Amino acid sequence: MSRVNPSWGSPRIVGELAKLGIQVAKATVEKYMVRLRKPPSPTWRAFLENHVKDLVSVDFFVVPTVAFKILFVFVVLAHHRHRVVHFNITEHPTAHWTAQQISEAFPWETAPRFLLRDRDGVYGPVFKDRIESLGVEEILTAPRSP
Repeated sequence: MSRVNPSWGSPRIVGELAKLGIQVAKATVEKYMVRLRKPPSPTWRAFLENHVKDLVSVDFFVVPTVAFKILFVFVVLAHHRHRVVHFNITEHPTAHWTAQQISEAFPWETAPRFLLRDRDGVYGPVFKDRIESLGVEEILTAPRSP
């Protein structure tokens, strides 16, 4: 019964057998039920292992100066070699400036397949358009993740 009706649980099978006059415990039915194996869904770790050569991350961090200014450092990291691909510094980051940095980081059709980034507002429509024109798929981190 479990093979023919995979959506039935053990209580339903016990009930159907009782209609036929067969008294069976629920535990016995569960012991002999055919279990359909679903392939496990890939995890984040599996994604990273499979695509580490095609994955780069971008992010900003701030540097306070002696003159009490804030500088924003844009960094592009390649995961397969654990190295900095590109970085640049600005006082006022914009989507246009960030899009230009991506173009400078990946000249001559060397863009990766995936770009991992956070949900910062500085990655505006201009940045997204530039990423799409390079043929790169954006992967966004979870909202409010550290």
